[in-house]
Amino acid sequence: MKHLILVTSPPACGKTFVSKALAKALKPIVYLDKDTLIVLSKQIFKVANEEINRSSQFFEDHIRNYEYDAIFDVALEALEYCDLALINAPYAREIRNPAALDAMREKLAKVGAELTVIWVQTDIEVCRQRMINRNSDRDTWKLENWDEYVATQNFTKPDIENLIIFNNSNEEEFNESIARISAQLKG
Repeated sequence: MKHLILVTSPPACGKTFVSKALAKALKPIVYLDKDTLIVLSKQIFKVANEEINRSSQFFEDHIRNYEYDAIFDVALEALEYCDLALINAPYAREIRNPAALDAMREKLAKVGAELTVIWVQTDIEVCRQRMINRNSDRDTWKLENWDEYVATQNFTKPDIENLIIFNNSNEEEFNESIARISAQLKG
């Protein structure tokens, strides 16, 4: 059976670190990171003469959903050639919307694949420190408006059947989670 593994959480919970570690443990796999599309988003902001602000209404109206659709379509295509694909992306709305999850599952079923969702659980203050440490322009507004930003994020685990929790607030949690989950997904 083919599987699309969706690694999700709010920003700076460690999705990329976790996703890359899982991809290495689960080879062969197609690894896809939605952040790869940021270069295109920046160009859209530039051409539209808009401030680069991934929390803006402009981003919501003209970029956000297209990024998610594009990376999902690339994963569907990859599953034609490989039994495992992994997407590293927040999917914040979709994972809390049963209709959106059902639509994903229907598309995956057409290529003989199932959806596996991994939620990266991380303490909020650890996320803030990771944003500071990664020093990315995509986080500037978030850090400057931390309380307002955090109020827009849902750090509680989504209610999804068979959800896999990857605890990632410290090295001990990471090590336990990577061993447990990679064994589960290989089995």
